[in-house]
Amino acid sequence: MGVAGRGIGVVPARTRWAVWLRRGALVLIGLLVLAAIGLWVYAQRVLPQTDGAQTLAGLKAEVRIERDADGIPFIHAASRDDALFALGFVHAQDRLWQLETHRRIGSGRLAEAFGESAVEADRFLRALGVKRTAAAQWAHATPDARAAVLAYTAGINAYLSTSLRARPPEFVLLGLEPEPWTPEDTIAWATMMAWDLAGNWTAELLRMRLSLKMPVARINELLPPYPGDKPLATADYAALFRQWGVDPTLGQPAQRVAPVSGVEGTGSNNWVVHGSHSETGRPLLANDPHLKLSAPALWYLARIDAPGFKLAGATMPGLPLVVLGQNEHIAWGFTNTAPDVQDLYLERLKPGDAMQYQTPEGWAGFDAVEEVIKVRGRPDVPVLVRSTRHGPVISDAGGPTEGLTGPLKQATYVLAMRWTALDVDSSPIEAGLALDTATSVDGFIAASALNAAPMQSMVVADKAGHIGMVAAGRVPLRKPAHDLKGLVPAPGWDARYDWAGYLPAQLTPREVDPVRGWIATANHRVHGPDYPHFITSEWTPPYRQDRIEQLLAERPLHSLESLRAIQADELSLGMTALLPVIRQAKSAHPLAAQAHRELAGFDGRMSAGRAAPLIVWSWTRHLMKAVFADELGAELYDKQIATRSFREALGGVLARNDAHWCDDHSTSTVETCAQQVDAAFTRALDELQAAQGRDIAQWQWGRAHQARSEHRPFSRLRALAPAFELRTPVGGDTYTVNVSRVALKADATSGEFYLSEHGASFRALYDLADPSQSSFMQSTGQSGVVFSPWYRSFVLPWTQLKTVPVWGGDARHVLHLKPAPVPVP
Repeated sequence: MGVAGRGIGVVPARTRWAVWLRRGALVLIGLLVLAAIGLWVYAQRVLPQTDGAQTLAGLKAEVRIERDADGIPFIHAASRDDALFALGFVHAQDRLWQLETHRRIGSGRLAEAFGESAVEADRFLRALGVKRTAAAQWAHATPDARAAVLAYTAGINAYLSTSLRARPPEFVLLGLEPEPWTPEDTIAWATMMAWDLAGNWTAELLRMRLSLKMPVARINELLPPYPGDKPLATADYAALFRQWGVDPTLGQPAQRVAPVSGVEGTGSNNWVVHGSHSETGRPLLANDPHLKLSAPALWYLARIDAPGFKLAGATMPGLPLVVLGQNEHIAWGFTNTAPDVQDLYLERLKPGDAMQYQTPEGWAGFDAVEEVIKVRGRPDVPVLVRSTRHGPVISDAGGPTEGLTGPLKQATYVLAMRWTALDVDSSPIEAGLALDTATSVDGFIAASALNAAPMQSMVVADKAGHIGMVAAGRVPLRKPAHDLKGLVPAPGWDARYDWAGYLPAQLTPREVDPVRGWIATANHRVHGPDYPHFITSEWTPPYRQDRIEQLLAERPLHSLESLRAIQADELSLGMTALLPVIRQAKSAHPLAAQAHRELAGFDGRMSAGRAAPLIVWSWTRHLMKAVFADELGAELYDKQIATRSFREALGGVLARNDAHWCDDHSTSTVETCAQQVDAAFTRALDELQAAQGRDIAQWQWGRAHQARSEHRPFSRLRALAPAFELRTPVGGDTYTVNVSRVALKADATSGEFYLSEHGASFRALYDLADPSQSSFMQSTGQSGVVFSPWYRSFVLPWTQLKTVPVWGGDARHVLHLKPAPVPVP
């Protein structure tokens, strides 16, 4: 009885575990449901208010903001400054994290957000002194420019102070709070955009490093002049650098950590057709600037209607401007002229005194500033930034950080940079506003004289029927005795290498209403051989320009659709010259015969769905490495290949059958160019077979060549990259009108050698006869909030070269911004 009684009510262990498992599962499901609800609520709150009304201090009158189905705002305001207030407000609504990154880059404050890995980038930005320069430029700004910037700044800060319901996910995940925007942030970001479009300083450093390995004649073969030109006659700088005992590592740390600028093969296209060559009888204009692809896109599309300020086009978060677009009278578009506006100077240090450097008049003290870099999760990092009479000492970046420690004292030279964008009287906002409000081609060209940096090749058309082009920006004048021509760092202690002022603005290249009936620029040399002034010796090879001219000449009359077809063109003149060479390549590879059949019918059109572009680019990559890496060394070659393809140099080597370059000096045998061509073909087939299988019919260029819009910083985190980064297969290459630059990444661990990270960031087609037919597109979507349907809504239409109307569709959302009552004293 007792034993039996003890068994009554006892639950077996297996049953107890099942109960607990069920309870645990229910709790877990409940937590997941709560998390999902919380995430949904957060995702709704983080999206900006686009309907209804808000009352904001800082406005003079009510502003109406209409948004269409694509999220593009149309701002209706009673004054320009109220319109710019609203532009700042919508930039903050849709691109708050982008504004945060722009502010931190311009200020050199990345490490506060991203930790120790960003310290070196901050050191470079502090050494360059962009924020300090911005403060000086702001102090010199005109009253009109100040009013515009202050109105825009107030709009951003009004959103932060009264309308931000939830921080965007980047702030939440990184534990950051947005800070108020300042006018200096706007000026600094304008300077950083000039940095992105300048960048010949890296070519100067490359030539200096190469000169310690090879003679100048070989350097000119590796970095050849513009097609048809001879290399600039210079002093033997290889002998000079050896004579001076220049350290080959000088400047390398700065180059490693600096923001990328002046990337080879990128730039932009623009062209304008006179009414005599258009179906409408009025001008047509096309523009597609090629820049680093990012998520969200660099550009934010907007429309503005205010008295004397009615315009639409591509704005840029951080700037109170329509950078590219159309107003009531004109349309305009830019490409990068890429003048030589940066010179590096070797500054010789006084032995035993790191705070003195040599000038033509003797020793002088550096201008020095002590700054502190705050680092997330780490102690502060003190930095000393120095400047010379030429500009900031950029070689301090990447070096010691605690005052004047060992290596800084022992150095013989430092590198200082002279750059037009750092001039105190540079006025990017004043220039942009003048262009925005121009009413004719002549007026636009006159307004362009205000632009200092970056120098841009601007095409413009007006409703009266005129077309024009002007290369607008400051161009340094170098003295006749300057025998280094700005190609390499110059001795700072010799006055003959100092700039002698600037080319007068009215003497830069330009033309109006040419007889041929059109104007086009594509980063090529924008002046004829008889132009008497020096702009640069490093123009982009004219492959895109030549192709644009071919296509413009094919029709007597053009339409917007024919201009769209030109923007979509994927014939690569830069690769067609190599096709006869690869067609002769020999290989015992089992796929060689199939590959040759594919190449036999290939005309150079870099279609995403074809195998031939993939074969040609893989072969080119392997051949360039075989030809050049032994002379440059693996480290230098791998770092330079990311920004410079050496395609022109390779073409010259093959045309000359140059035994010096084709021989691999690291082996005991002597390799010929033909052998290198064959070996590269085999290596390419091995690579592509491993990546895309044994059936060449299934190979596709677009599988390897994807447009990658990078997200800062979550593209670097494997777990978050798929949610924030945007990718799409694309055709084209570095040399097609529809540019999609082949990155040729040297990082073999990723296997992604052919990504496109620079491309047509914005496309526009403008009709001066009927502006309602004008259209535009950017590369990702209007919103920078990953939960928004407008975060990635433009990716597919951008890939397909579709556009949306510049002047708008139906208003789907309407938000009224009302001025707050002014307090009665």
